[in-house]
Amino acid sequence: MLRKSMLFFHVVGTIMYIGTILAHIASGVIAGSDVQAVYHTAIFQEKTAYIFILPGIIAKTISGFVMFSLYPEKPLWLKIKIGLAAFLAFNAFFLLTPLMPELRVLAEESLKAGYLIEAYKTKEHTAMLVGMSNVIPLVLAVVLGVFKPGFKFKRT
Repeated sequence: MLRKSMLFFHVVGTIMYIGTILAHIASGVIAGSDVQAVYHTAIFQEKTAYIFILPGIIAKTISGFVMFSLYPEKPLWLKIKIGLAAFLAFNAFFLLTPLMPELRVLAEESLKAGYLIEAYKTKEHTAMLVGMSNVIPLVLAVVLGVFKPGFKFKRT
């Protein structure tokens, strides 16, 4: 029952985390360089980071560590997956989410100026690079979790 509960929280956390990231990407593309749209997108991205990304990564990480502890033997794929989860959590908490309020403030300054100011463009580029650094670890973690290469879960 514990394993199933943790798996449930793991899936829900993953959906919250990945789904919101996809919404952030889509909203940024839709906003384009329209200053008013960029400002409203920055508000949306900041709020959803606090409502979905952080709780999602917390649920995903805690449930992942609990499920990790349930494996009698820790195969290499699982150790890699846990390392990737730690990397993604670090990025979410200490790199990407702290950029959200800064981007919102810079988007507001851009709105007042009537154009996207250089500071906004620079900060948004930084956020994009941090976000891109999550793609391979995230895809790899999902693939490892689904296919569990070379290991079948032993029920006890």
